[in-house]
Amino acid sequence: MIADLPKFGEPIQNLTVPVGREAVLTCVINNLQTYKVAWLRVDTQTILTIQTHVITKNHRMTIAHVEGRAWVLRIRDVKESDKGWYMCQVNTDPMRNQIGYLNVVVPPNILDYPTSTDMVVREGSNVTLKCAASGSPTPSIMWRREGNEPVSAGATSLNSSTFSISRVNRLHMGAYLCIASNGIPPSVSKRVMLIVHCKYHPGCVLCAFVLFSVFMLAFFCFKQ
Repeated sequence: MIADLPKFGEPIQNLTVPVGREAVLTCVINNLQTYKVAWLRVDTQTILTIQTHVITKNHRMTIAHVEGRAWVLRIRDVKESDKGWYMCQVNTDPMRNQIGYLNVVVPPNILDYPTSTDMVVREGSNVTLKCAASGSPTPSIMWRREGNEPVSAGATSLNSSTFSISRVNRLHMGAYLCIASNGIPPSVSKRVMLIVHCKYHPGCVLCAFVLFSVFMLAFFCFKQ
């Protein structure tokens, strides 16, 4: 009789887990009787567990039968590739199942390429600074100057992965910060130094910070 068949006691809760943490998916079944329970990965149709036996070769996964009704799938050291739908299935005829979603979030990381490195340019040339970052959700990128000086047109920040300076001059010289954030801490930043060699004319002075050691930072100015 249908009334005697197993029933799910509650929905599988969708999870959002930071990369590297543990994900716990719980399937509650009432009146299981002699039927069997399996966990599957929906997108690959991979059987992960049957009853208390782990079928997958993924050693980060374990299964536990708790309090007679709950089948608890644990995934240690969660990776971004673990993101997706997971199914709890009972081998009735027809099969009964329910699914839950595992979302894996990743803090931002600034990529070495194509992010700009320190630049030395001639006064009057055009400059483009680039910043790229990975992460999930996709990070947003903001440029700032050290000391809160305007980045461009009086703005103290610029929300863009790239920004260009036309006809650069000595006032543009200094440190620029690329800041990447996606709501998953920590936000990260990279410092890009822009050094401008100005064209010669009386009073044209080039200044730069030089770091000799962790104990000594010197500031030099000289005429060109």
